[in-house]
Amino acid sequence: MNLDGAVGRRSGPTPPRLLPGAMSFSRLGEWNVTEANSAAPDEHRTEVALIVGGGPGISASCARLFSSRGMRVAVAARNPDKPVLQVLEGTLGVRSFACDASDPTSVAALFESVTHDIGAPSLVVHNIDGRVAGILRKPFTEAAADLVLGTLQNSAFSAFLVGQEAARRMLAMPPGPNGARGTIVFTNASAALKGFPLSAAFAMACQAKSGLAQSMARELMPQGIHVASVPIDGAIGWTHEDGTRAHRLAGTTVDDNMADPDHIAEAYLQLHRQHRSTWAFEVVLRPWNEKW
Repeated sequence: MNLDGAVGRRSGPTPPRLLPGAMSFSRLGEWNVTEANSAAPDEHRTEVALIVGGGPGISASCARLFSSRGMRVAVAARNPDKPVLQVLEGTLGVRSFACDASDPTSVAALFESVTHDIGAPSLVVHNIDGRVAGILRKPFTEAAADLVLGTLQNSAFSAFLVGQEAARRMLAMPPGPNGARGTIVFTNASAALKGFPLSAAFAMACQAKSGLAQSMARELMPQGIHVASVPIDGAIGWTHEDGTRAHRLAGTTVDDNMADPDHIAEAYLQLHRQHRSTWAFEVVLRPWNEKW
């Protein structure tokens, strides 16, 4: 899946307009066509958001919300040709970039490309789970070392690379009216708070990411960069083509028993808009009936 450091806009022709019958897809990736077409053109947008890690859940919800609030939005993924990213680009003008976030050269090139194409991001979201195939539900004594290392590289190490590149560029930016230079948000998971059995690699990765965010916050907040860690303590049910919200392992959402990525995105935007006199660092989000 590595792209050997290759980064850039998704090549090829301009994405097609949404076809009849594709509205169910738009429920997965976007608002409706009328709302999408009413989005402000790029020349009227000034603030830039970069979401690293692209999929139909939190990343797509963030892209929709940020775009609707007048931001220029970029989403980076190893595979920028994912259908949800194509629809986001075709309906909202969200820019798709290829990036292997575990590769330093690729991450540096990503920020260079985004800055060149749409401007320097003042909001960066790292939204990467990082678990590699074969590591899920693996007993501790059977976890292969290469899979553990791969999980750490995809999750915590990529968070370091993205956070470092974001911080470097934000420090070079003048403070805004709020006195802030930008916001870096790290999506995390329940494993950031508690290590579960059969999940050693993921617990290591999540708690490493949590420690990274805490260290960054203590160093960078006094310099005008808001760093936030957001553990999602519960399954995330995103909207599918049939209109239901579901998680690939936890099933279909019933009575809001799974976190809604649209509302997670609202929490991220609220963090970015916070006044510096009341910056939050760790915000744990969980469904109302989650046992914790």
